[in-house]
Amino acid sequence: MAKAAPKTQKTKASVAQFIAAVEDEARRKDAKTIDKMMREITGERPAMWGPSIVGYGEYTTPSGPWPRTGFSPRKANLVVYILPGFKDYEALLGKLGKHKTGKSCLYLGKLADVNEAALRDIIKRGWEYMAKKHPE
Repeated sequence: MAKAAPKTQKTKASVAQFIAAVEDEARRKDAKTIDKMMREITGERPAMWGPSIVGYGEYTTPSGPWPRTGFSPRKANLVVYILPGFKDYEALLGKLGKHKTGKSCLYLGKLADVNEAALRDIIKRGWEYMAKKHPE
């Protein structure tokens, strides 16, 4: 039996329109900042994945394509996807400021509460890890 395709698929939706439509002004501003940061770090143009994930790059999983990194400006948090997870990131997370982590999700209340240099480093390390593990 073939595996079902992932529910979250890359779409043709506009990233700029998605970010512009974020209701909360502070969250919208943070989303623009994260987008700019991720474009600089990855060298990639983002794409929408499903209705709410802004993804950069792409790799193939057993269930289909997925972005190498990305973010989602949700109501409760700004979620940054660091796909290797955070096992080797203790020192950087200690410098980051207010945050929570899930398996591969970094939950930020607002960018004003975090150290931008530490955040850039976490995103860069995650991107480099994924590029080595899943070269195109």
